Amino acid sequence: MIIPSQLRTYTQGRDQVDASGTTLSEVMADLEVQFPGLRFRVIDEKDRVRPHICLFVGSTRCDDLTVPIPLEARVQIVGALSGG
Repeated sequence: MIIPSQLRTYTQGRDQVDASGTTLSEVMADLEVQFPGLRFRVIDEKDRVRPHICLFVGSTRCDDLTVPIPLEARVQIVGALSGG
């Protein structure tokens, strides 16, 4: 899994981590076990992806946490940038 720079304080500075699961929800739960607090920065209290975060499975953007993760698929968290 690829971690954006704004979340690397949760992963001890690592830009890539391993996580397991058959759905995005399971992958995020595994990340929470490994890196407490990370899931809350990505998923809100209603189990929705936060508006400033994009999750990708391979090259497909996914907001549905029940989406299955194919074997060997790369999951990426992308934080939106803002500015003017």
